[in-house]
Amino acid sequence: MSRPATFVPPSGTRAYRLGTARGEFAVIDAPVATGVEAKGTALLLPGFTGSKEDFISLHEPLAAAGYRTVAVDGRGQYETPGPRDDEAPYAQGELARDVLAQVDTLIDTQQERVHLVGHSFGGQVARAAVLLDSTRFRSLTLIASGPAEISASQQLRVKLLRDALAVMDMAQVWDAIQALEPPEDAADQQDLDAGLDDLEVLRQRWLGNSPAQLIAAGRQLCTEPDRVAELAAVRIPLHVLSGEEDGTWPVPLLDDMAVRLKAHRTVVRGAEHSPNTDRPLETAEALATFWHRTDQTE
Repeated sequence: MSRPATFVPPSGTRAYRLGTARGEFAVIDAPVATGVEAKGTALLLPGFTGSKEDFISLHEPLAAAGYRTVAVDGRGQYETPGPRDDEAPYAQGELARDVLAQVDTLIDTQQERVHLVGHSFGGQVARAAVLLDSTRFRSLTLIASGPAEISASQQLRVKLLRDALAVMDMAQVWDAIQALEPPEDAADQQDLDAGLDDLEVLRQRWLGNSPAQLIAAGRQLCTEPDRVAELAAVRIPLHVLSGEEDGTWPVPLLDDMAVRLKAHRTVVRGAEHSPNTDRPLETAEALATFWHRTDQTE
């Protein structure tokens, strides 16, 4: 599960609802830094149980590098509304079409394209969007997002969560998770910026999620087929980024996926499944370097 570094956006960013042809989506929109040449726009998709806040620490360094970054809560995720009982709107194809609609709203002309970034489950959605229509994208970066289903141990955890959601409400499931978390995980969750009521902020994010969205996303994580060959056939630059340890998709599996994709590969030292929060400066530098290289070869 994703753990944000902070829920406080940096100065200069805007938090608002992005209106699209497929509804409104809560976003954090960070413009290019003052006095810096604009190089492009990036759309950032969070992972399972995460939110747009998981990218907050990337906005400032990427703005300084010349990139506007827009992090979005997907349908039924945190501050974006969605049905609470119907799983159909959370099918992968529906989420991919949401991404295309978000891009259409963000760009000014039909010729403009965006850099797409997906973390974990967000990477699966990002891949599906690119496979649906790659013409809207300048590049795709998959952060800690593997070729197919998640590891067996993580599948067990997701199944337990789905079973709990079937018989308990969101508040009851949150309480059960806190009771079962080992001490070191609880400490990690509380390692947020000073001034936040840590667990209460995370609890409010949890309660904002649609149960149907969590169940549908969990099922997709456990059944996703290997679509690497399909993605490799798409002619846009690809980037596989991860920490040096990952229990959701083992790092050697991500290494192999990068080879199969002929993708640029980045391993962020000192990071695990969420390098965007574990090592945000190093992650931002890797993203900006990849995007700059991509832009120069167009």
